[in-house]
Amino acid sequence: MKEAIILAGGFGTRLRTVVSDVPKPMAPVAGRPFLSYLLDDLSRQGYRHVVLATGYLHEKVEACYGNEYGGMAVDYARELSPLGTGGAIVNGLQHCSEERITVLNGDTLFHVDHTPLLQADHAGCRLALLLRYVPDAGRYGAVETDGKGLVTAFREKDPTAGAGLINAGIYRMHRSLLDNYPAGQQFSFEKEVLQPLREPVHAYALDGYFIDIGVPDDYRRAQTELPLL
Repeated sequence: MKEAIILAGGFGTRLRTVVSDVPKPMAPVAGRPFLSYLLDDLSRQGYRHVVLATGYLHEKVEACYGNEYGGMAVDYARELSPLGTGGAIVNGLQHCSEERITVLNGDTLFHVDHTPLLQADHAGCRLALLLRYVPDAGRYGAVETDGKGLVTAFREKDPTAGAGLINAGIYRMHRSLLDNYPAGQQFSFEKEVLQPLREPVHAYALDGYFIDIGVPDDYRRAQTELPLL
């Protein structure tokens, strides 16, 4: 069974001037929560269990989706205090039964087939991620690879960086990767697990529609673009 965890507990600080009464992944896009577009995509790709890692205004997420959506069972990993992205994933894993899980950022949508990412399950690696080429990689932080599918560096945000590959916010991981992090511990998945590159991180660069609604300008752009997918 294909399982996924969506990090849906964001405060949405940069969106406060536009959306202030719901968690960032629940921001309305063309009359629907942004999170619904992510769930639709997972349902189409055959996922059958999704864990929503919630925090801020968690009750609004739970009231909207209940325990089933698009043929998928839905569970909630609620954090009582901020756990960071890493702590939220560990919290979500308590509700998962599979050894390998797909993890998605709840404020970005990368409209691609997950099949290449799922190949990581058979490659013997514990962590893989999707990359997207963009003309302004410096806005997100660039990712460098060795040309053989392995990440060699994660670069900090740099307005002068120009075009390049970025982390598209979709991971495939073996749950043992976080065995040393107890439930309830606050930590950043990006800073403590991804960026140190303590073990091989496999990367798959794909081309597909990508948007990050964390910035007001892109949030406004989503209103007209997402309904067309």
